Formats: sequence, structure tokens, C-alpha cells
Amino acid sequence: PEVHLRPNAVVPYKSVAAVMASAQRLGVTKIGMVGNEQFMK
Repeated sequence: PEVHLRPNAVVPYKSVAAVMASAQRLGVTKIGMVGNEQFMK
């Protein structure tokens, strides 16, 4: 299984980290971050 996360710039990092930690506990070994271009300046 693979999970794709699309972070939102207004969401605190701790919320994103919690999602990634939960996925890891469930056995997900592939986590992809998509949409990172929103953070480029």
C-alpha cells in the first residue's frame, strides 16, 4: 500500500506528522508527499 499526502500550508505540521505516524503504525511503508510546489518561493 502507498499513501499520498497533500499538505495544506495552513495546517500545523504536527497534524501532518500525526497522519504519517498513524499510517506507519498501520504498516504503510510508502508515503508520498504531493503538491509540495505550493511551498516553493
